[in-house]
Amino acid sequence: MDILSVEDQERVVNAISVAESKTSGEVRLVVERSLKEPSALDAAIKFFKKLEMDRTSLRNGVLIYLAVDDHAFSIIGDKGINEKVAENFWEATKEQMVSFFVKGELTEGLIAGITHAGEQLQAFFPRRVDDINELPNDIYFGNR
Repeated sequence: MDILSVEDQERVVNAISVAESKTSGEVRLVVERSLKEPSALDAAIKFFKKLEMDRTSLRNGVLIYLAVDDHAFSIIGDKGINEKVAENFWEATKEQMVSFFVKGELTEGLIAGITHAGEQLQAFFPRRVDDINELPNDIYFGNR
């Protein structure tokens, strides 16, 4: 059984596209069945580099990492974001996601997190006229 149905994957990818339509920032989602790193943060850092998210022109990529079976997730932003925001910047996004996750609403939690991340990015990195999509919007599945 896949982690997300095809329909749920389409809804999540659409949420990424909508979020990115308002910002020059880039949002990626990595979903795995279980952690292979010591923590969700360690996994997020690994995938951030693997997916070349540190190569955006404004260094404004955001990665949401989720390990479903371990009930673990993390949100990290690149240098350009971290230089502009408070250390606990992503806490409100995490809280929104958790409010859905605890009810077993995985897809809704991911969409809420992506939407909120896009809104936060828009405040610091509004979409520019010459903006291009620097990274794919698809979901990256690690181990299933």
